[in-house]
Amino acid sequence: MSELPKPLLTADQIAKRVRELGAEITKAYQGRSVVLVCVLKGSYVFAADLARAIDLPLRIEFLGVRSYGSGTKSSGVVQITHDLTHPIEGEDVLIVEDIVDTGLTLEHLLNLLGTRLPRSIKVCALLHKPSRAIRSVPIDFLGFTIEDAFVVGYGLDWDERYRNLPYIGTIAPEGDES
Repeated sequence: MSELPKPLLTADQIAKRVRELGAEITKAYQGRSVVLVCVLKGSYVFAADLARAIDLPLRIEFLGVRSYGSGTKSSGVVQITHDLTHPIEGEDVLIVEDIVDTGLTLEHLLNLLGTRLPRSIKVCALLHKPSRAIRSVPIDFLGFTIEDAFVVGYGLDWDERYRNLPYIGTIAPEGDES
């Protein structure tokens, strides 16, 4: 695929919303320390920008998951590819997700991290596609609600491509029926 994705959200729109989310999170945690759990790989760009927009003491952990492989539809099977490096017991945890689609991955992560006895777990998602939901999961801080389209850019990919785009765009990968 050689053409660039059709813009859905501009870099300026994303930056403005990330600043707003940072302010909301700062207010919600009212000076407490927070552990941001960046869900890899898709949310690394979002998590980096969000961390700089939060005016609180924080640390960042990375949790690698995979549920797509090289396709455009979630397999429904969540594979942990990289686990946290430090305990989260007694901590306020904020899961930072790029997109909540079916809800299956986030449901799995909430259950997994809940067994590690954090003080609290909340979710911050850049994007939400409610039309694709199979599981209802809480999103405490949300960037944008979008229609059912395959999106790339700002960390999101298609078969490991397009993560470096400064905006979020839509594509219709070859052979995709949607």
